[in-house]
Amino acid sequence: MGCGRVGSTLAQRIEANGHSVAVIDQNPDAFRRLPPDFSGHKVTGVGFDRETLAQAGIDDTYGFAAVSDGDNSNVLAARVARETYGVEHVVARIYDPHRAEVYQRLGIPTVATVRWTADQVLRRMLPLGATDEYRDPSGSVRLAEVDYHRGWLGLSVRRIEATTGARVAFLTRYAEGTIAGPDTLLQENDVLHVLMHADDAPRVERLLTHAPGPEEED
Repeated sequence: MGCGRVGSTLAQRIEANGHSVAVIDQNPDAFRRLPPDFSGHKVTGVGFDRETLAQAGIDDTYGFAAVSDGDNSNVLAARVARETYGVEHVVARIYDPHRAEVYQRLGIPTVATVRWTADQVLRRMLPLGATDEYRDPSGSVRLAEVDYHRGWLGLSVRRIEATTGARVAFLTRYAEGTIAGPDTLLQENDVLHVLMHADDAPRVERLLTHAPGPEEED
């Protein structure tokens, strides 16, 4: 639901991956964002209206993405798709991050656009910190790319995990992902990806973005 920049891009990618796709939008002019060779179904209407959803093929749908520019419409459509039609895989785009957290607790996976954009901007302005790459549906576990102080270079994954309590998920080294073992040493230009409890994130970031003290040295 929603044929703006996000919706049209999603529709094209889904189709490119070999799936059938239907796009719903209230404004028929929005479908101009789709390429001329787009073969998916275009449905003009409200994304939480039953007749509109029926035209889009909701009864035979694997996944539903509500990505219009309205938080209420997105959540309502996602709930109708899940609760009325039993679509298991739904996601709603939410601009208000506080509301997104509430809907996550209701079991509706959300993408908080404002928070994601702010994180990306802040990362480029203030490089020290962490950027979420994944959160579990409850929001309690984070996979994040975490910056680190140069003082950690040459220290082992075992030492990093023992000091922070976080789990090193993998490293990006020379633009390729690699699973690091306990004895793997952090090298210049490595990108560090860690798994951690969301509540622990400030502490983990604080430890890694400062030089390790004497007790952390190998």
